[in-house]
Amino acid sequence: MPFSSPAAAAAGTDTGRYAAIQQFYARQMQLLDSGDADAWADTFTEDGVFAANAHPEPTRGRENIRAAAAEAKALHAKQGLQVRHWLGMLDVTDREDGTVLVRSYALIINTPRGGQAAVHLSTTCEDVLVPTEDGGWLVSRRDVVRDDLR
Repeated sequence: MPFSSPAAAAAGTDTGRYAAIQQFYARQMQLLDSGDADAWADTFTEDGVFAANAHPEPTRGRENIRAAAAEAKALHAKQGLQVRHWLGMLDVTDREDGTVLVRSYALIINTPRGGQAAVHLSTTCEDVLVPTEDGGWLVSRRDVVRDDLR
């Protein structure tokens, strides 16, 4: 039986599962930052939703999420920016329906070609993850709230 920290035990999440969720996010953000919009979009369910308080409407469906990620990457390339996403301070809560609610902080760091890296945005992120048959995860809903727009 895996060790459970008091906080993880209270949330019903053992440390092995918590580590697997952290690994999911590490892979997901690296896919996005490397410009692999196809693989990144595949980390969402077919009917996934990406909502942000900076956008007038949520982006609905994996194919629309894919298109939005590809468009953002093309814009960053045109601007000469390398964008990195850092997610941390994950709070994982198991839900009765088998999904997992994950709340985290996310920083978006922009580095212009030949320039200095700088934090572009500070946000909170709230995801609903659904388990896959192979033991992985998919995002069914992501809500991003920019701190500057609160």
